[in-house]
Amino acid sequence: MSQSILIIGAKSDISKEIAKIYASHGYNLILSGRKITELEDFADELKRLKVNVELRELDITQTDTFEDFISDLKTYPTGIIMCVGFNPPNSEVTHDQEKLMEVMNVNYSGPVIFINTIKKSFKSGFIIGISSVAGERGRRKNYIYGSAKSAFSTYLSGLRQELNKKNINVITVHPGFVKTKMTDNIKTIGLLTTTPDRVAMDIFKGQQSYKDIIYTRFYWRYIMIIIKIIPESLFKKLDL
Repeated sequence: MSQSILIIGAKSDISKEIAKIYASHGYNLILSGRKITELEDFADELKRLKVNVELRELDITQTDTFEDFISDLKTYPTGIIMCVGFNPPNSEVTHDQEKLMEVMNVNYSGPVIFINTIKKSFKSGFIIGISSVAGERGRRKNYIYGSAKSAFSTYLSGLRQELNKKNINVITVHPGFVKTKMTDNIKTIGLLTTTPDRVAMDIFKGQQSYKDIIYTRFYWRYIMIIIKIIPESLFKKLDL
């Protein structure tokens, strides 16, 4: 039986690269997101790899639509990849309550409610949640976004324990700096910045190897170990 992957937030640069990799390995795809018809040309490209591609409209902040979305799925996915993200400048978020709520809803509450809804009938396979190294420790420049991702990582950790006995692999992905549309307004460090295709390959290889936690690129695991052991009395003075 053909396996299928549900990618939520399928319009992002990383999502598209993930879709290409899974399609090249014979996985059928369900691509979902807001204004998803914008991916019609991309879906046609993927179909040339002889896989089925279905486009489904989904706004991760409209939680009352989740039940209908899931019940209307033509095929039940073997894997779910949650790729949604919203990371505006922290200076804007702290002065705009609506934008602050959107950061929380897109990065945390929406994904949690969706996964919590679909897991009820999920029998086996995998669930991948893309978090961020920003959730590892709060920093002045992005602590609103980082706090939402931190909460999402905590949820995935507990979910991993809950679903372990059901043979469902829950994977937390911690990307570092990635050159995407979402990071255009963020100052990154060239040597530590990677590309969406490399992140996608790290995710695919990690999932195929039944990893629990994936840092991408790999060096971010060690960078975050160092950052997390800096004493708070010193860390609060740093301009990170």
